[in-house]
Amino acid sequence: MIYFYDGTKDAFLTAFLLAYPDEDAVLVSGAKQLSIGQKTVFVRADPERARRAAIRLLELDKDCLHDLDLLLRSGQKDRDTVAFEYFRLIAARGCPVRKMLAEDAVIAAMECIRRVGFEVHRFHGFLRFMECESGALYAPFSPDNDICDMLVPHFRTRLGLFPFVIHDIGRRKAAVYDGEHVFTAPLERAELALSADETAWQDLWKKYYKSVNIPSRERLKQMRSYMPVRYWKFMPEKNENS
Repeated sequence: MIYFYDGTKDAFLTAFLLAYPDEDAVLVSGAKQLSIGQKTVFVRADPERARRAAIRLLELDKDCLHDLDLLLRSGQKDRDTVAFEYFRLIAARGCPVRKMLAEDAVIAAMECIRRVGFEVHRFHGFLRFMECESGALYAPFSPDNDICDMLVPHFRTRLGLFPFVIHDIGRRKAAVYDGEHVFTAPLERAELALSADETAWQDLWKKYYKSVNIPSRERLKQMRSYMPVRYWKFMPEKNENS
């Protein structure tokens, strides 16, 4: 049986409760090519069932819902399978399993979680803000994982009272800090009026980048490993059209 759900935590927990007894169960939150004869069920989030499932799972592993949050943020195509097999193992063993690294389900889940955390760490340095006429700061990016709200605490500390928007272009959503409150919201596109100083700041950033670069000692392969090419289009020092 294939259990389709909407990708949210409550829907996952609801689907998990239904699918756990099914040895052939597969959880899917996106599109999937079906084989002839495969049965499907579409699971809607049931808050009460999700609450019961969460209570029981927390009795087995007090940190498992934190793991679930990170797994569901992953951009991996098989994230639903990884999360389901990981939580099936927790339920089967009746205890935390994250240190059972001989288990394939644990290896896959820990690697998935690691990639999410690593991308958050990367964007602490890679995210580039632009100053708007209003004084607010705007940063577009296109991460592999759903992490825009996870970046807010770091930049809230760094930027103080400056309001800012971190816009995940691919997922069409944004994390917003208005100087006092933090919230996330759908954001299809942003119409920006940049401050008079923004172009000058970007030019200065490009000049600094060129001044510290040593053409005779370029290590492009190493640079791409530290700063993936897929991030460059949002970085003024690497994007001549910015």
